[in-house]
Amino acid sequence: MSTNAVAQPTTGTEDAAAAQRIRAMRERIDEIDTAIIELWQERANLSQQVGATRVASGGTRLVLSREREILEKFRTALGADGTQLALLILRAGRGAL
Repeated sequence: MSTNAVAQPTTGTEDAAAAQRIRAMRERIDEIDTAIIELWQERANLSQQVGATRVASGGTRLVLSREREILEKFRTALGADGTQLALLILRAGRGAL
């Protein structure tokens, strides 16, 4: 085997055309994953700033009605998995309860 060979991720198919389509879709998936990570980090940072501002001004650490609103938005859009995703997102911004 040549030392110049670059390992290609497996596509799970021997069909060259299908493999090319899979690689293209995976490239887009990777781009979306990068955007999701960046947005997750931005959202968590903003949420932490909101909490710090609220506490510094004498408010409560959490606003449960706001959390319920977010949970409902994600549940409505994504079903039961949306609720789980929203819980993770909320925790990233405020920390564990």
